[in-house]
This record gives sequence, structure tokens and C-alpha cells, in this order.
Amino acid sequence: MAEHPAYPVGLRLSGRRVVVLGGGQVAQRRLPALIAAGADIVLVSPQATASVEAMADAGEITWERRPYTDGDLAGAWYALIATSDPEANTAASAEAERHRVWCVRSDDADQATAWTPATGHSEGVTVAVLTTEARGRDPRHTAAIRDAVVEGLRDGTLVAPHHRTRTPGVALVGGGPGDPDLITVRGRRLLAEADVVIADRLGPRDLLAELPPHVEVIDAAKIPYGRFMAQEAINNALIEHAKQGKAVVRLKGGDPFVFGRGMEEVQALAEAGIPCTVVPGISSSISVPGAAGIPVTHRGVAHEFTVVSGHVAPDDERSLVDWPSLAKLTGTLVILMGVDKIGSIAETLVAHGRSPETPVALVQEGTTAAQRRVDATLATVAQTVRTEDVKPPAVIVIGEVVRVGPEPAA
Repeated sequence: MAEHPAYPVGLRLSGRRVVVLGGGQVAQRRLPALIAAGADIVLVSPQATASVEAMADAGEITWERRPYTDGDLAGAWYALIATSDPEANTAASAEAERHRVWCVRSDDADQATAWTPATGHSEGVTVAVLTTEARGRDPRHTAAIRDAVVEGLRDGTLVAPHHRTRTPGVALVGGGPGDPDLITVRGRRLLAEADVVIADRLGPRDLLAELPPHVEVIDAAKIPYGRFMAQEAINNALIEHAKQGKAVVRLKGGDPFVFGRGMEEVQALAEAGIPCTVVPGISSSISVPGAAGIPVTHRGVAHEFTVVSGHVAPDDERSLVDWPSLAKLTGTLVILMGVDKIGSIAETLVAHGRSPETPVALVQEGTTAAQRRVDATLATVAQTVRTEDVKPPAVIVIGEVVRVGPEPAA
């Protein structure tokens, strides 16, 4: 008899009994989706992985710690058979057939009455990919198709522009440290939906080149502000474009709330009655050191790291940083926006107890093609910045973690 393709369908399992036989890796992968679907899950297995056991301990599933016995599938709507005992799997499959329970077999797709598709999700849409035949199925192929479709939906390349779902108001998007691949999936999708993008100079510039021609890109540094402060002018621009019914993305470098003045923009939008979505970004304070081979913490070396803004010198009355206390810490100091003040910062740290031989690394243009790392000590860093012509943006790392990784390339 000719084999027919599977009939795709979405099961609504909320509150319905689902039986899972076997507590190994297959169950560990499949259980989270069943839990998310609201199923009443009974796991039958003598043992389980630590992750599956944690689900039982949290009350997300009921675990009966024993082997399968005939009758376990009674009253079930759906069954996942994934034990390491082929005879038990065969017997359970036969029971599922008798009781007309849709059954997935992890060991033998030919004997199953249902197959698990490769699934992915994007903003309220579930993508499920099935091959047409049980024999010769290649899970890697279906997973690759799933990934391509989901990625296209997420970054907006798969959906025609006039079918895109526009997000009203303003999206405050953290663009990450500079590499365009390090923006979040959600941030990239919102960029694809935007009518207007107001971008900082430290945002991932390569992403702007990918935007369709109709998108208005505004350089925040060049907004005319006249009698207003620059930040007020940016706030006004966000409000003005949003009130015109446009989807506006405020693209910022790193994370909007890490020295990014993002909350000021959120507050201004709230006062104007404009909805704002905040999309966190990867902060340069941890990603740039990582890209340069420096862990901000390391077992036996540093148990804490502190992120500090260096745009105000330690002896400036506007400084809010307790530099003497920072000098007494034994962990890692990460300084942002501190290239031109690093000389006075280093002097202050040494004056209050930090060793002048403490290693320092300056990572300029981190995660981009222009990235370079310059190493020094607190005693030499001021001179090193001048002789090596280190320019902003650069992340400065101070502490023994600088010496943990492989020697930087000469």
C-alpha cells in the first residue's frame, strides 16, 4: 500500500492528559513545549535526567518512578514513547493503537501514529516543519528549514513589506556593542518594521545600510537643538514622529539603560502618552572584554566586577563615583567612556591602595572589524594611551582577569 503524507494539525492540550514514557534526553527536549501547552503531564520512568527531575520537583509534571505497565495510556490524549527498552516501547505503542491515542515513538517513526515536527516561534506564530515520509527522514534538514523560516520572520526578510506588522509608538532598542550580529532577534525585527530610525553614532551602523529606502534614518548627533539640550531635542523628535503614526525605533549602542540615558527617553514618551517598548541590548561592558579574550570574572581570580562611567574625572565635583572604595575592591573594574580620563582615574586608584602593577586592557572598537586591544598597567596606562593613540569608543578593563586569557597578539 502506498504511504501517504502526514496530516499536519495543532493539538490543543491544555488540561488534557499526556503520558510521557522515559525520562531521558528525548523527554528533556520535549517536555518544556508540552508544559507550555498546559498539558496535564504524567511521566512514567524509573529514572530521569536532572532537568526532568527539576520539572517534577517544581510541580510542572507528575512523575511515577517505575517502568511502563499496560494501562498507563488509559485516558490519555497524546503519548510520547521514549524509553530505552524496545519491548516496552512496542507494547506501549500497541496500547496507544488500541485506545486510539496519538503516539510518538522516538525509536521507530514507522511505528508511530504521530510525528513531532521541527518547531520554532516568532511573535505569535508557530512554524512547524514535517518531512513527507517516515523513511529516510533527516531531522537536520527539517531543522534547517525551520531555522531559515523563523529567522526570516524575525528579521523581516521573509514577509513582504506591506504585510509587516507595524508596532505603534516607539521601540527603544539596544543595538549591542557594534557587531550587527549581536543585536537581539527582537531588535532586528523591530528595525525591519520601522518607518523612522533615530540612531546613536555608537549603534551598529551596518544594520542601517540594510534598511529599505523608504525608512527615514536620523543621526541623533545631528538633530538641531537650538535652545534645547541635545537630549531634549531627541525626545522631541521621538514624540513628533510617533504622533504622526509612524513606527519609530530609537537605536542605541549597547543596552539602553547602561549609561545610555534610555530612561530619560522612556519618561518623556510616557509624559506625552506615547507607548514605548524597551528591548534590552548586549552591554559593551561585558561583551567587549569577552570579544578580546578577557573574562570579567574568573574562578579564583575575580568574584565580582564593577562597571563605572569614566566620563567625569575623579576630582570633578560632578562625580558620583566613590573611587576610594573602588580602589579597595579585589575584583574587576570595567570603565566605559573613560579614555581621556584614564590618567587621573589610574592615579586615584593607586593613591587609594590599588597596586600600580595592576594590569589594564583597553579594547577599542570592540566586536567590530576595527577592534584592537592595548595592554598596560595602572602605572603606565596614561602614557600608553598617548603613545598608542587609543581613541574612543574603548572599554577599559582593570584587574587580574586581564592576564587570565591567552597572550594578546602583538
